[in-house]
Amino acid sequence: MTDPETSINASDATEAIVQSSRRITPESTDEVRQIVLRLNSPADYFLEGQNIGVLTPGPHPYGNKTHHRYYTLANAGKSADGEGIELELLVRRCFYIDEVSGEQYPGEASNYLCDAQPGDKVSITGPHNSPFRIPTDPTSNLLMLGTGTGIAPFRAFLRQVYQAHADWTGKVRLFYGARTGAELLYMNDLNNDLAHYYDQSTFQAIQSLGKSVLKDAGDALLSGVDAHAEEIWTLLQAPKTHVYLAGLRKIATAFDASMAKLAGSDAQWQTLKQSLIDEQRWSELTYH
Repeated sequence: MTDPETSINASDATEAIVQSSRRITPESTDEVRQIVLRLNSPADYFLEGQNIGVLTPGPHPYGNKTHHRYYTLANAGKSADGEGIELELLVRRCFYIDEVSGEQYPGEASNYLCDAQPGDKVSITGPHNSPFRIPTDPTSNLLMLGTGTGIAPFRAFLRQVYQAHADWTGKVRLFYGARTGAELLYMNDLNNDLAHYYDQSTFQAIQSLGKSVLKDAGDALLSGVDAHAEEIWTLLQAPKTHVYLAGLRKIATAFDASMAKLAGSDAQWQTLKQSLIDEQRWSELTYH
């Protein structure tokens, strides 16, 4: 997944090689690719859930020297020959509409990665730590909300929760919105890895589909939130609840609107939200 452009020095980048790239969604829906990058060094400091930066070659719009975007690692591990490391990304080919002209333009980083072929070289930075942190108290509640490739950091996050903290007793709730059933490939990827946690008494995943092919994934997510509003509201008021949002930036705005209705007013909700932020119990990893 991506985050806004940041200032970066190209000399800090490392060269990776595209090992493989394959589409994991049908031709009839948005293109999402599973891309594996190889680093020809025995580096073992890359972990699932961390971010890497991708530097795309110029020239860039508006005269920018670099174009740098973050992507969350869906997987990281040693290569089969043991002489390098392989980093797996889930990349959605993105486009945006110019608000002035109304014309559609390709997202620079996502199209660069989706067009890359095996053997191509890609400049990356990092790893950069994810803003998502596991609370030290295993009785804490974890409320996760995501759309699209926003599921990637949660896959790694959940693995860390249940592998490193076998005694976790707090409630773990994952709400995930998708425009179409094909987008649920994000949820299970290729190995159905989140299903490993369904037997945990504390874990529950709520999947919400759009009512039509054109339904926005963020709106689909909120339909699931609205259906479980009472439980979510109770969790939000608990002193040990931590909130994590990942995916389209508009979900944060939409979630705010939904919670304001439950709170009775936007001012009351913003007061509660600010307390979560002040107590470091609110984290976002969002993109346009």
